[in-house]
Amino acid sequence: MKNILIIGGSSGIGAALVEIISQKEDHQLIATYNSTTPSKFNSTIFYHYDVLDKNASLNELPDVIHGLVYCPGSINLKPFQRITDEEYIKDLQLHVFGAVKVIRENLNALRKGNASIVLYSTIAVQSGFKFHSSVAISKGAIEGLTKSLAAEFAPKIRVNAIAPSLTDTPLASKLLSDEAKKEANGKNHPLQRVGEAVDIANLTEFLLSEKSSWMTGQILHIDGGLSTLKL
Repeated sequence: MKNILIIGGSSGIGAALVEIISQKEDHQLIATYNSTTPSKFNSTIFYHYDVLDKNASLNELPDVIHGLVYCPGSINLKPFQRITDEEYIKDLQLHVFGAVKVIRENLNALRKGNASIVLYSTIAVQSGFKFHSSVAISKGAIEGLTKSLAAEFAPKIRVNAIAPSLTDTPLASKLLSDEAKKEANGKNHPLQRVGEAVDIANLTEFLLSEKSSWMTGQILHIDGGLSTLKL
């Protein structure tokens, strides 16, 4: 039986991943939620957990964890001069320090499980986009954290990150609020569509599995070809 911990499993990519993994009979799935009420899937155990609450902690977790996925995120798109220090700090707390906290608190259990950790970056780190300075700073830190921890934790724990382009999730609802916006954004990508949560969840499942057992320290771009191809 494999124990998988998903932080932020009630919405978007996290919810899609919960739906996929909950169908596996040999997996015990523990997921967290904050503001979004989770859907119930088979024997999935949900805990309320706010990563921005310094006093919050997860109790009664298994002594052995085989996979950890950190899903919380934000899309704070503003001109550079309009982003406050407090907004930069909040993004760093959510994306980076929240991940650090969860990994630190479960490190012994992850080591016992020869675990796979999956984090999320963004295409905006390597392919500069205007108005993305806050998200690019925090997700750039995630890419650095991914490689540093992969080196430090090898060979017991694998650490990889996924860097998507725009994905149709509640987080991106303002950017994809109607079909016209989805079509327009899709045309920017060589594959002529925006990503779906299940696209990212499928790759995450692969990184959690033994099929990716010789991969660590990688930043995987799943972005409809946008980061490498020109239309």
